[in-house]
Amino acid sequence: VQLQASGGGLVQAGGSLRVSCVDSGRTFSSYVMGWFRQAPGKEREFVAYVTWSGGGTRYADSVKGRFTIFRDNAKNTAYLQMNSLKPEDTAVYYCAAATQVGVQPFEYEYWGQGTLVTVSS
Repeated sequence: VQLQASGGGLVQAGGSLRVSCVDSGRTFSSYVMGWFRQAPGKEREFVAYVTWSGGGTRYADSVKGRFTIFRDNAKNTAYLQMNSLKPEDTAVYYCAAATQVGVQPFEYEYWGQGTLVTVSS
């Protein structure tokens, strides 16, 4: 598993952004895919995960109703669609892969390099 995150950028509050995570390996569908984020001076926190076939998802309360996680196993890609963005969503967003569902960083075996999302007020 080799994860590459992309799609971050600068967006105004209320705007939308989609970040992507591509796995260059061959076992993408064997993993739960998660997104985490880390703001300056804060710990890395769970954002969302999607299960192996995409049939199950879970979200942090802070993003529920605004963010959508989904995956395309044919493209080895996981996505995080972020709508109604707020300045407090500003962070480096990391994708990660795990063999089981989880909401803690230590439960994920593989990590992408992160992509910066900045939301201006």
